[in-house]
Amino acid sequence: MRSARQPSHAAMELLGQRWMLRVIWELAPGPLGFLELRRRMDNCSSSMLSVRLQTLQDAGIVVKRPDKSYELTARGGELSRALEPLWAWSERWSRS
Repeated sequence: MRSARQPSHAAMELLGQRWMLRVIWELAPGPLGFLELRRRMDNCSSSMLSVRLQTLQDAGIVVKRPDKSYELTARGGELSRALEPLWAWSERWSRS
């Protein structure tokens, strides 16, 4: 999913879609099957989760494994590590 716009704008548009960051968060520790991922995603519908997973696959952030589970690619792992300061900040923010 490449864009002629500035890369930061394209990334914000991708990651700003509802549920995107949550999918990355849930997959950061390791692969999950669709049903387990769906269970962890609270109110995200199956159809919305399918769309988000496909979009992340198209962007090279998530891959569907032969066993049908989903995991972050190397690019997705890099993104997850880049988001760790944001997640740490959100923990501090929620306590204030």
